[in-house]
Formats: sequence, C-alpha cells, structure tokens
Amino acid sequence: MQIISRFNCPDLNLPRWYLAGLLAWSAVAVAQVEPTAAGLESPAAAIGTEEEQAAAAAARAKAAREAEEAARQEARIRELTLELSQRQQAITDLQSAQGVYDPALIEAHDDIARLYIELEDYGSAAQSLNEALQIIRINTGLYSEQQRPLIDQLIDNHARMEQWIEVDDLVHLDHHISSRLYAPVDSQYLDAAEDYGEWKLRVLRENLLQLNSRGLMNTAEDLSSFYGRVLMNIEFSEEVEPENLVSLLNGKSRADMALARNIANTPYTYFQGTANRYVTQQRCQNRRNAAGQLVRQCVKVQVENPRYRQSQQEAKRLALYRYTNEIDRTLERLRMLQDGSNSLTAAQRADLETQITQLQMEASSLHRRRGGFRF
Repeated sequence: MQIISRFNCPDLNLPRWYLAGLLAWSAVAVAQVEPTAAGLESPAAAIGTEEEQAAAAAARAKAAREAEEAARQEARIRELTLELSQRQQAITDLQSAQGVYDPALIEAHDDIARLYIELEDYGSAAQSLNEALQIIRINTGLYSEQQRPLIDQLIDNHARMEQWIEVDDLVHLDHHISSRLYAPVDSQYLDAAEDYGEWKLRVLRENLLQLNSRGLMNTAEDLSSFYGRVLMNIEFSEEVEPENLVSLLNGKSRADMALARNIANTPYTYFQGTANRYVTQQRCQNRRNAAGQLVRQCVKVQVENPRYRQSQQEAKRLALYRYTNEIDRTLERLRMLQDGSNSLTAAQRADLETQITQLQMEASSLHRRRGGFRF
C-alpha cells in the first residue's frame, strides 16, 4: 500500500492508464506476499488448525465423560446414603421388636456392612461385621461354620485399611475354628491350613507385622513346624487330594527356605552356643606382705570361654543343616508325588515340575553356601 500511495502523489505527473496498471500489479504482489491478509491460509497453517481442533474436541469429550462419571458417582452415593439410612432404621426397629441378639440381625448387619464398603467407610463396615459375628456366636456357639464367611469379610476389610495385626488375629481365629470343626484330612480344613500358611508366608516376605530379625525367624520356625504337623496328620491318608498335598509341601519348602536363608545370612555370634560363655580361672601371684615376706595370693576370675565361639559356629551349622535337609526331604516327597500320582492333570503335573525345578535350584544354592560343613 505504500507503493500505491507513492505513485498516487500529486507531485508526479503520470498518465491515468499507467497509474491504473500499477495499482493492479501492486494488489497481485501484496496477495502473493501476504496470503493470510488476502483471506487465504498456507497448507502448514491449515494442518495446525486441524490438529488443534481435534485436540480441543478430544479434550471436550474427555471433560464430558468425566463430568458424566462424576454425576453418576454422586447419584450413586446419594442412593447408597438413602439406602443406608433405611437399613439402619430397619435394624433399630428389628432390635426393638425381637431383641438385640435376634438371628435376623446377622443378615441385616452383613448387608449394611456391604453398603459401608461400597462407600469406602471400612471402619463402619468392620463394626457392622463384628456385630454380626457376635450375634452368630451367641446363637450358634464359639465354634460354628457360620462364622467363617464373616471372618473372611473382616480379613478383607482390615486388609483394605492395612491393619495387619487385626488381619493376623483373624487368620489365627479362622484356622482355630476350622481345626475344631473339621478332621485333619477334611478338604475344608486343608484349605483353611493353606490360607493360614499363605498369610504367614506373606508376613515373612513383606514383614507386615514389623518384626525384628529374631521375630521373623521365630515366625518361620513356627510355620515350618505347623506345616510339619499338618503333613504328618495326612501322610498316610488316601482321602487327601494330591493338589492339597502339593500345596502344603510347597508351603513348607518356602518356610524352610526362608529359615535357611535367614540362618545363612545371620552372623554366628547371634546363635546360642552349647558351651558355657564364661569359665572361672584361678590366677595367682607372689606379693610381699606387711612384714616384707613373699606370699602367694590367688583370686578367681571369670574369663570368656574360647570354646563358646566354636559352639556358636557349630550351632549355626546345625541349624542350617537341619533346614536344608528338610528342603531335601520335601523335594523327595514332591518327586514321589510326581512319579506315583495318577490323578494329577497335565497342567498340575507341569506346575509340579516347575516347582520342583525351582526348589532344586534354590536348594543347590543353599548347599553351596553350606560349603561342605562336616557334622
């Protein structure tokens, strides 16, 4: 436009036809130099615009979905809150009409606990489940099968709150009730025993109870003994399914493996030696008395027994030997099951082969750490 203004200047005496042609040429040049100013867009600008529009459309769609989900959740919460209020009133009415220990209250408390769980109010859910459990005990006794489903729900609920001590207590309770209700070879007891063992193995693996090294070792020793008792009770029974036996043997091997590793990594000074830690020795020396005469004076002193450290090393060797031998025996029993059981499916046999291979590798590593100890 500056070019047009310049040649439109009155001081220049140019013909009109020249000025008209110059104006037309200027318009074409400006359009070519500044396509956007002429109402056109370059290809790159058009692509950028399309991408921005697509991104904006995706953002709007996402925001709409999130708003829809938030509205749905809010509506569900209102619905649950209303239902919760109605059920609480129903429990109050039932207690007034039938008493606070009426069996019908068991299901009522169970239902209201499920509502609390959906609302993520796990503390209130635990309280309702405990109310139901108390009513069951009053109506059916301390050892009744009806308690076990509620105990399972309480375990899950306390696990959500990461209240591991409460979970541990409940797992012990479930196993204790199962041991009173079922025979040692009953599949329901064996399932409960497997659940107990799996929980204790998780305690060892993740240290959920915040135990020190001594506490972890005691837990592993107790678990190994537990598996040993269960296996001894079912050893000669034909009622036990092979998969139950495999699961229990696998659990015992893991407990013994945890113990063996712990022992191998623990300094021998932490072990209780069999020899006395201190011994009494008599030490004598010649001294002059008040009269200037030489006399022999003796005193008894306690000194560290040099055999005590040797007995500590021996205690560590024996402990490691004990549990590596337990692992070897478990391996042998698993191989016997693999070779002698005809009821295992192909998938179960493949799983058993994998377990044996893995256990053999870990056992070999422990044997190498034993380093050719002599016993």
